[in-house]
Parts: sequence; C-alpha cells; structure tokens
Amino acid sequence: MAKKRVQGVEKSAFAKKLLSLSPRYHTWEVWSDFIVMFACAISNSVDKTHAEEREAMYMKIIEKYNEKERMVFPELVWEVASAIDKEPEQDFLGSVYMELELGNHWIGQFFTPYDVCRCMAEITTGNVVGQIEQRGYVEINDCACGAGATLIAGVHSIRHALEKAGSPLNWQNHVLVVAQDIDFTTGMMCYIQLSLLGCAGFIKIGNTLTDPMRGGDDSSKYWYTPMYFSDVWHYRRLFKSIDALFSRRTEE
Repeated sequence: MAKKRVQGVEKSAFAKKLLSLSPRYHTWEVWSDFIVMFACAISNSVDKTHAEEREAMYMKIIEKYNEKERMVFPELVWEVASAIDKEPEQDFLGSVYMELELGNHWIGQFFTPYDVCRCMAEITTGNVVGQIEQRGYVEINDCACGAGATLIAGVHSIRHALEKAGSPLNWQNHVLVVAQDIDFTTGMMCYIQLSLLGCAGFIKIGNTLTDPMRGGDDSSKYWYTPMYFSDVWHYRRLFKSIDALFSRRTEE
C-alpha cells in the first residue's frame, strides 16, 4: 500500500480522494486508470482521428468501477485542474506520484524535483526572444519526459524571458513542446499537465532509442494537446508545409 502522507493542501485532498478507491483496487491501478481516462477525455475533445479507439480505452476502464466509485474521478480532475490553475509552475502529478511511492524504481524511474528543473531551464533558456522574433516560435524537446517537469519549467522560463524583455507576445503561440516517454502512464501525466497549461505540442509513447520520432510514424502513438489545434498553430503548420512543397519543386 502506498504511503498516505502527502504534503500540501491540494495534494492531500487529491491523494485522499484517490486512496478512497484503494480498498477494492491497488493504488497504482487507480492512479493509472485515472490518468488514462483523463488523457483520453482531453484528446477526444480535439483529436477526432483517434477518438474511437481512445473512447473504447476509456469505456473499458470505467466499466469496472461501480456508480459511487465513478463519481470520484471527476473530483480528481477538478483537484488537478484547480491545483495547476492556482500554481502553474509546478509538477503536480509528478510530485504526488513520487510521494505516493508509485514510481517504478526497478527501471530507474525517479522524477527530477521541479526546483532542479527550473534551475536547469533558467541556465539553458538562452536568447529565446531573438529566436522567436526571427523564426516565429521556439521548440523545446524532452526525449524522456516523465511527467513533464523539465518541459513545464522550460515553458515558464521562456514566458519569464518574454515578460522581462517587455514583449507583448503570448508564449502559448510561440512555444512548441515535443516530448516522448517509454512509459504510457507517465507520458500521459505529461500530456495532461501540458494540456492544462495551454501548451501547444505533442507526446509520443515509445522507446526514444529504438523507436524515435520519424516520418511515417504510427500516429496512434502520438497525443496532441488542445492548443496544438489552435488557429495559430494550424496555420503555422500549413505555411510550413507549403514552403516545403515549393522548396522541393524548386530543387526539381
């Protein structure tokens, strides 16, 4: 049984609700079920290409819980969304995950504390304002993203850089997040948090070394955030594809 001592008011409230389902199910199973259903709900609101298979995934999970137990999951969603809305600069899911001792230490699954990620982001951010002004956007990548702490710290470091420079630009329209993780559940934790923060980007589930991102990939392995489908990013991808088409024709 996972420890029940979790620090922080929001984290404690979340953990208490999650652990209320533990008498019938192992804590890890409840956690995984919640994360997958949450991710499916977000994805199906915007990504119609994979909606059918992800709806089936959602229904397969929720059907094993009784009516009373099912009511806990919307409360868990509210706790996560409320906590991130109150304090965006944190790895809420990752920290609760580790405090409940749900990490898989057998495969070396230890999430980097958010304060460390923030320090690394501040050191490596560089001249993002100049890059954005020149290219229109910057891209940040984490090929072993876990719950997304490094990426979350990265986007906020860029946001602070834009604010410090007095730029009127909204970082959400100028930062593309690209991530990958071998573990499905932790990858979905990253997907959920990036989605709630309004980050444009996508996450691939798979082994970065043996199955990296590449053209012609299996699209079912990719999870796109809602912001990725916004008009700004839609037209940016459209213009990029048109430029690529003209470049190929010029070369011919």
